[in-house]
Amino acid sequence: MSFLVVIPARYASTRLKGKPLLDIAGKPMVQHTWEKACASGAVRVIIATDDERIESMARAFGAEVCMTSAAHPSGTDRIQEVASQLKLSDDEVIVNVQGDEPMLPATLIDQVAQTLLLHPQADMATLCEPIEDMALFANPNVVKLVKDVHGKALYFSRAPVSWHRDEFAQGISDVPPAGWQAFRHIGLYSYRVGLLNQFVQWSPAPIEQWEALEQLRVLWNGGYIQVSEAAVIPPAGVDTPDDLIRVRSILGDGR
Repeated sequence: MSFLVVIPARYASTRLKGKPLLDIAGKPMVQHTWEKACASGAVRVIIATDDERIESMARAFGAEVCMTSAAHPSGTDRIQEVASQLKLSDDEVIVNVQGDEPMLPATLIDQVAQTLLLHPQADMATLCEPIEDMALFANPNVVKLVKDVHGKALYFSRAPVSWHRDEFAQGISDVPPAGWQAFRHIGLYSYRVGLLNQFVQWSPAPIEQWEALEQLRVLWNGGYIQVSEAAVIPPAGVDTPDDLIRVRSILGDGR
């Protein structure tokens, strides 16, 4: 079964205004992301935006663009609008690739899509990686997840979970306890369109609002999220000016 990629791209970033259009090695950031998505097995790659500047630039480098409402509270809502405009059936699969991921390996796009395609009972899929750095485990900006023996997501949290009661009784040590394992969530998602159509009808869940993690809305409403350990470790995206400097140093500063 095939899948699509949708790349939500907003101009009004809080920390980096016009982020999708920022230059990296002579190309706008969103073009790098689009090229990575085009290298995946997706049958179609669409940039979803509410900004005419992004639309114009994306069409100039050959991308398919879907103009969406400026009122969407999240990228998930924007992707659902794309699915609605395209009249996609409930069983079709969309991968959400954020526009600020210019170095995202196409391998991971394929992996998160195949994870969902191989689990027909799942509504949604995502990726994770083991946590070995205890400072990351304690960091609330690092999202952790707990999954069952079959890879089904049980919970996502900014808190340090799973908590080893005995080993952490005196606080989190620098060395992981023997046999203990925790996972960092990688924010790459695949969805069935039917789940997207439900998602936009659900009110934000209390746990979603407390943790500021919208995937918890799916668990709150009984949804099934399948998790796979990432085949490769993805480079960090671009959220801050320092991130932009780092990515430019890797890809080359074409300005």
